[in-house]
Amino acid sequence: MDKTEYFSKLGGLPPQTQLLSGRAVFTTAYAVIPRGVMSDIVTSLLPHWTGTRAWILSRPLSGFSETFSQYVMEVQPGGGSDRPEPDKRAEAVLFVVEGGMTVELEGVSHALRAGSFVYIPAGSAWRLKNDGSAAAIFHWVRKAFQEVEGLEPPPAIVTHEDDHPIRAMPDTDGRWGTTRFIDPADVRYDMHVNIVTLEPGAVIPFMETHVMEHGLYVLEGKAVYRLNQDWVEVEAGDFMWLRAFCPQACYAGGPGRFRYLLYKDVNRHMKLW
Repeated sequence: MDKTEYFSKLGGLPPQTQLLSGRAVFTTAYAVIPRGVMSDIVTSLLPHWTGTRAWILSRPLSGFSETFSQYVMEVQPGGGSDRPEPDKRAEAVLFVVEGGMTVELEGVSHALRAGSFVYIPAGSAWRLKNDGSAAAIFHWVRKAFQEVEGLEPPPAIVTHEDDHPIRAMPDTDGRWGTTRFIDPADVRYDMHVNIVTLEPGAVIPFMETHVMEHGLYVLEGKAVYRLNQDWVEVEAGDFMWLRAFCPQACYAGGPGRFRYLLYKDVNRHMKLW
């Protein structure tokens, strides 16, 4: 099995000699935020977090993607928060890409490492600390939970990618598959965060056009992605942000696997305004 990799090398600044042209794109249908844009000068500090900075990759915007926000969090040794989430409506997914940390969830401590996945239900009491000797880096996806009358809230999940096999997509000969941390048949959950893996040369061979909003963070490899009417090149560390119904397809460029962390909203009726 190929060694698992999770891109995490953000920060720094380009030299003064670098040209301004790049791959960053923001349209009415999608956005591409290349890893080179995620420099030191665009980080945010958050209330009640110590020794921590965040790259905010997405936020709800009227007329664009409206359901979620996604951060890359960098927590230095000894840093963290006893009051990480200010919004009681917010559910969360944490996915660790570098280092180790401890999450205490409803009074129970969990040691996390690269590849660890945590689903935190809305209203949960939790805290986080980097008790190691190196920086911990993780993705934090936040969404306002949509309650359903007569449906109990979803439970917390603490797991690791190693415990979840890649499930091949039908009719792909195993060249394109998904690692699912949440049971796709469990409608208590209104969001999924998966890992999609394409082997070198694999394709998403049709223009997906659907109601789900997406955040795609490239963990490994490179590809050419079709977004709406455009082909864009993406590589490890890039982020794509897609509004509902944005057409999308993909060619995995190789030489290694192409893998991305994928957010999508699921299992709820559409709001009628």
